[in-house]
This record gives sequence, structure tokens and C-alpha cells, in this order.
Amino acid sequence: MNNNYCIIMAGGIGSRFWPLSRKIKPKQFLDITGTGKTLIQQTFQRFSKIIPTENFLVVTSINYKDLVKEQLPELTEEQILPEPLRRNTAPCAAYAAYKIKSKNPNANLIVAPSDHLILKEEEFIRQIEKGIEFVKSKNALLTLGIKPCRPETGYGYIQVKRREEFNNLDNLYKVKTFVEKPDIEMAKVFIESGEFFWNSGIFIWSMSSIISAFETHLTDIASLFSRGLKLYNTEDEIHFINKTYSECRGISIDYGIMEKAKNVYVLTADFDWSDLGTWGALYEHEDKDADGNVIKGDNVLMYNAQNCIVNISDEKVAVLQGLDGYIVAESNDTLMICKREDEQQIKQFVTDVRIKKGDSLV
Repeated sequence: MNNNYCIIMAGGIGSRFWPLSRKIKPKQFLDITGTGKTLIQQTFQRFSKIIPTENFLVVTSINYKDLVKEQLPELTEEQILPEPLRRNTAPCAAYAAYKIKSKNPNANLIVAPSDHLILKEEEFIRQIEKGIEFVKSKNALLTLGIKPCRPETGYGYIQVKRREEFNNLDNLYKVKTFVEKPDIEMAKVFIESGEFFWNSGIFIWSMSSIISAFETHLTDIASLFSRGLKLYNTEDEIHFINKTYSECRGISIDYGIMEKAKNVYVLTADFDWSDLGTWGALYEHEDKDADGNVIKGDNVLMYNAQNCIVNISDEKVAVLQGLDGYIVAESNDTLMICKREDEQQIKQFVTDVRIKKGDSLV
């Protein structure tokens, strides 16, 4: 049996990518980059190079189960894990890990979000394979850190301590600390120090190391999900999970385990990565015209406009004049125009629209 598994986390609602990303169909199910494949399809295909199809699990909201089935028809019903409630990433990882443990206690786990952009895929896979070899032989929790190319305020950071010796790797480090999203001045300090890397949110663990970590740092969650070891992969699983999620608190795997455990390591690399969490992140990675504009839409006319990202459906004509550094995004019945530098306000826009205009628009 192949002991390597991939857990894809696909339950987010992508509110910072509104109005393109909506609760009914969030960004992981959209072709954000214009490749003809949605982000979750790209994620699956990326890992399929090293993980057999039967060793994938997708953890998603119960509301998106049918979307996953539609976009990843290669997976069976049993490989799609619907969460009845949103409880953040620690319960998500616990559900998948304990379900896999019930079948294969010797598994190695890759845990990855469904909505990341990775351009240098061969380099990415090379680092993943290195990581699997490391966790197979060490009691370690491993994450991937991205070499920063700019002082980014939208990502968390990992500070490294010392380089670790393993199989002649020159990019394996012990983690010193995790740092939340900084302001721009602190981000500049991070870059200058050379000790900080972007936190990719991609993890590689052996089954024994992550189960031990849950039992040490998130004992309540470990207790809840371990009760189902004889129920996973049976007709009683859904009832058990519905009950478990109603009793389970919400907490991230980063805060609950990775920031507390003593055996955390990072593989640092540069494979042209973005979490595509915001319009600004997409702007950074897309090709720009001579005026610094990123334009998606066949009928967009720009006059004296620069440094903008524009996303307009092909059926509509948009004429934009005099804009500098704006996001212009349209989807069905909604148009948003926002300064790129103020895009952190988009989540507030979504909240206000929900309150004043109803859920149908968000």
C-alpha cells in the first residue's frame, strides 16, 4: 500500500475575493487564473503526480460537497469529507487524519489548501518529496516556507532558528517562531533580516507525529475524533461527525499545534507561490500591460488608467478612465470599485452588503 496521502482543505468562503467569490461558489471552485482549470482542480492535478487518486481526501463544507464531486469526478463519495459546521483548520485536519488512521496507521500526510497558485510545479513537487522523506524518519511536524520577494503584509511569517542536517538538504531549518501578518515597516525588517519566510500553510506529517501532537496540544479535539476510529468508513460516520462537530471548538492548526509544538521544522523554497487570498495577490502574479494593468475581460477599454486589476465578464463592456491603483471587479449583479491599497476593507464591504442587501449578493 502506498502510505502517502493528500488532504485538500476546501471549506473556505473566500470573502476577500468578493464579488467574484461568493458563498454559493467560492474561489477554490473558480478559474481565477484563466487556465481552464479551477483552483481545486489545479491543486488535485499538482499532487496527483506523486499521490495515487485513491489516497486523496477533500475536506469541505457540506454545502460544497456537490461542487467537489462535479469538479473532481475522479474521487469517490467516501473521499469527500463534508463538514456540517465551520470549525477552522484543526478539526478539519483531525477529521481527515483520524479517518486515514482507521485504515492506515503508517500513513504520511500532506495537508494543503485548495486555492493556492504555484507556478514552478516541478520544484514544488521536489520539495514535497524531500519533506515526505524527512517526516518518515523523524518525529517532526514540517511546513513549507516561501522565500519572500517583497515586504508582504498579507501573509504570516516563519522565523527560522538553525539549519538541520538531513540527507544533505541545505534548506531545512528548525522553526524559531511563527509571526502573524505584520505591518509594512515590520515586513521590511523581516525581509532585511533574512531569517523570515512566508508561511505557506502547507504541512507534511507522519501519522504518528500529528496524532501525538493532537494528543499533547489539542487533547479535547483528539478525544472527540479518536472516538470514531471504528466508525470511519462505515455508514455511521456521518452521524458521528455531525455530533462531533457540534461539540468541537473552532481553532486553527497553526495556533493549536504548530505554534506550540517543539518539533516543528520548515523546508524553505522558492516555487513562485501565492495563496491567492486577495485581489492584490492575484495582481502581483498576473502579467501586466504597459501601464501596469491586469485586465480580465474581452471588452474592457482603459484610458489614462494604470496599476489597476480589472475583472469584467466577457459579455459586458467596461470603459475606465483616469484610475490609478484600483480594483474593479464585477460578477453578475454586483460591481465593486476599490483602491488596491484599501482592499483589506473588502471583508467589511461584504458584511455591509449582507446586512443591507441580503445574503444573495454575498
